[in-house]
Amino acid sequence: MSTPFANAAIHSLRFPPATRNRLMKTMGSAMVGLLRSATTTASSRHILIADAIAGAGMSEAPTGPSTGPGESGPVSSRAEDDARSRLMTNQRARRLKRFWRMLPSAPRCKICNGPFGPPAGPVLRLIGKGRWPGNPRYCRGCFRDLYAHREGAEVECSLFFADVRGSTRLAETMTATAFRALLDRFYAVTAEVLVVHEAVVDKFVGDEVVGFFVPALAGADHARRAIDAGIALLRATGNDGEAPWVPIGIGVNTGVAYVGAVGTAEHVEFTALGDAVNITARLASAAGPGELLVSDAAARAAAIDPGGLERRRLDLRGKTASTDVIVVTARPEGREGPA
Repeated sequence: MSTPFANAAIHSLRFPPATRNRLMKTMGSAMVGLLRSATTTASSRHILIADAIAGAGMSEAPTGPSTGPGESGPVSSRAEDDARSRLMTNQRARRLKRFWRMLPSAPRCKICNGPFGPPAGPVLRLIGKGRWPGNPRYCRGCFRDLYAHREGAEVECSLFFADVRGSTRLAETMTATAFRALLDRFYAVTAEVLVVHEAVVDKFVGDEVVGFFVPALAGADHARRAIDAGIALLRATGNDGEAPWVPIGIGVNTGVAYVGAVGTAEHVEFTALGDAVNITARLASAAGPGELLVSDAAARAAAIDPGGLERRRLDLRGKTASTDVIVVTARPEGREGPA
C-alpha cells in the first residue's frame, strides 16, 4: 500500500491515469523509503525524481513543427542534435547514475544504473525502464525518446552483418523443422556475441543477423569491438576448425549512417540506414565460409596492423567504385586476427 508521499509524488508528476494507478498500487512503503533517502528536502527530492522520470523517456514531446501521420519532413536541428547526443555519449542518462544507484538491485542498466532486479526493477518497468530489446544490458528509458518521436541522427558507427553460407544447400539436407532449429541457434549465438561486445542487435533477416555499434554503447573504439565480435562469432560457430556447426561469412564496415527510430506510429524499429550499411551487407555476401571481411575504413578506425593478412579488392554489386578489404579468419593454421 502506497504512502501519502508516494501518492503526492505520482500525482505531481502528471502520469497518464493508467500508469498513475499502476504505480500507486505497486509502490510500497519500502520503495518510498528508498526514494526519501535520495535527498534531504522535499523540494530537491521532487526535482530529482522528476528528472529521473524524464530521463526514463517520459518527458513531454518537444514543441515545434511536426509531421502528421503518413507525412514526412526534415527533423529539426535541435531534435537531431539531441538524438546525436544520445547516440554518441547519452550524457543525460549517465547523469542520473547517482540517483538510480540508490535503488536496489543488480543487474543494472550500463548507462544510467537503473536496476532491473527486485524490488525496484518491477516498479521501474512501469515507467519504461525495463530491458531494451536492442541490447538487454541497457534499459528502454535511455533510448525511449528516440522511439517516441521517431528521431535519429547521422553518426559514425560500425556495422556488422553475419550470413549463413550455402543456406539453400543446407536446407536441402534436413527437414524444415531442423533447419529452423539451426537458424534459431545461429540467431541466439550471434545475438549473445553482439550483446557482449556492446552492439545493438538490429534484426534477423532470413539467414542473416544484423547489428551495429554506436559510440554511446561501444565507446570510441566501436570499430575494434565490431572486429572482435566477428572473430568471436567465427569461434562460437566452429568456424575456427574444419567442421563448423554452421558455415558463416561476416562483413564489418565503419562509416556514417543514419541511426534512430524509423517506421510508422504502429510499428517502429531502431535501426541503421545508409550507404555504409549497404556496403556491409555486400561484404557479408562476398565473404566465404569462415571469413570476416573488414573494410579499409573499419581497419583504419580500429587502428589495426593488416600486416600478414590477406587483402582483396572487391567489385560490390551496386557500387561504382571498388572496395578494399582485409580478410580475417579464426583458423589455427593462420593468423587469427588483427594485432
